Amino acid sequence: MDAVVLVGGLGTRLRPLTLSVPKPMLPTAGVPFLTHLLSRIADAGIEHVVLGTSYKAEVFEAEFGDGSKLGLQMEYVVEEQPLGTGGGIANVAPKLRYDTALVFNGDVLSGADLGALLQCHQANNADVTLHLVRVGDPRAFGCVPTDSDGRVTAFLEKTQDPPTDQVNAGTYVFNREIIDRIPSGRALSVEREVFPGLLADGLRVYGYVDTSYWRDMGTPEDFVRGSADLVRGIAPSPALSGHRGEALIHDGAAVAPGAVVIGGSVVGRGAEIAAGARLDGAVIFDGVRVEAGAVIERSIIGFGARIGPRALIRDGVIGDGADIGARCELLRGARVWPGVTIPDGGIRYSSDV
Repeated sequence: MDAVVLVGGLGTRLRPLTLSVPKPMLPTAGVPFLTHLLSRIADAGIEHVVLGTSYKAEVFEAEFGDGSKLGLQMEYVVEEQPLGTGGGIANVAPKLRYDTALVFNGDVLSGADLGALLQCHQANNADVTLHLVRVGDPRAFGCVPTDSDGRVTAFLEKTQDPPTDQVNAGTYVFNREIIDRIPSGRALSVEREVFPGLLADGLRVYGYVDTSYWRDMGTPEDFVRGSADLVRGIAPSPALSGHRGEALIHDGAAVAPGAVVIGGSVVGRGAEIAAGARLDGAVIFDGVRVEAGAVIERSIIGFGARIGPRALIRDGVIGDGADIGARCELLRGARVWPGVTIPDGGIRYSSDV
């Protein structure tokens, strides 16, 4: 069986971090996010992986090479222009070796049982099987209802009155002949065009439904929560086997006595956390300096940035190499672009001195 991972997106919702690094390559619980997915694929016994790349495509091959360090055989297909999810699948077809392919959106953190998903596909003699996950509030997602046998009956857009709590989780099993039906060389959506077309043609599209861990890592809030869940063992990853705790502090990082690092925070290699600093659910990339008394909550701090004394960063994103001055307050979704310097006290969200 082949595995296909679609990693061609621009990651605009995670800017400015993705100005220099593709979203699937951002450090997540200490390794590039894509490493967690590739480790799950290898753990399921699948060896051949094709990455469908576009934005900063060279970064992926530079990191993973032929895949041997993960026990995989990896190949790469570059989109010359954005092709969407459906076009991206069609674009990798010449590299596929087998009659079945497991296809993944490369920005989803999931704990689904891949073996059970494949068994469901085989048991139903399906043409395509979708992983569907039940969510508490499906209004933010397109819904995918199924009949009593698990066969998909429709693909519905977001609605305030969804008929089901089942949503598309971004992992699919395709028979090869279905991939060969997808038009190549143009952009199209697998969710909005390919799948509804299969239903209209009477093909056997089934859903594998579960309540496993699932998170789309496309926004800063979800990225922070997903990273923390990996650190704390809530989200499973073979790449972090044996680790579970309130923080992940990498070799070469320096955390001074009196600093507090909790909430699934990650401190990257070469980072320095001064006395009195507090990190709660923070993602600190390599080479960051956090000065005395600074507080960082539910935020991402890019490579080589500096957070000054008694600064407060809450629900924010700080770009690579930015310098945040003492006593600055950056709250509620604030984003600072790479290399920007904010002087001491330059931004405050309160009138307190």
